[in-house]
Amino acid sequence: MTDTLPPCPECSSAYTYQVDALLICPECAHEWAAGEAADEAKEVRDSVGNVLADGDTVTVIKDLKLKGTSSVIKVGTKVRGIRLVDGDHDIDCKVPGVGPIGLKSQFVKKVSG
Repeated sequence: MTDTLPPCPECSSAYTYQVDALLICPECAHEWAAGEAADEAKEVRDSVGNVLADGDTVTVIKDLKLKGTSSVIKVGTKVRGIRLVDGDHDIDCKVPGVGPIGLKSQFVKKVSG
């Protein structure tokens, strides 16, 4: 029966069960409506409101200082092939000249094309 039920959105447990219209996780006690899990897919938007997706190309809109170093990611730096992740820094990418890094979507703008 657990094969047809979605995993818990809080802890990703596969042991969810249904009681009436609610789905319940026995591991973290999270309760949610059956249709709610599909609607919770979070949209990540850039600084001007464009919806971002995996593989998009973005540019940095302001100079970003890198903690622990004297390096700076300059405004206008183009970053290709972003990957969206959960968390405070919601973009994982490789910045040319810097390497792998996490960026906040509020500091980038999607490149059309």
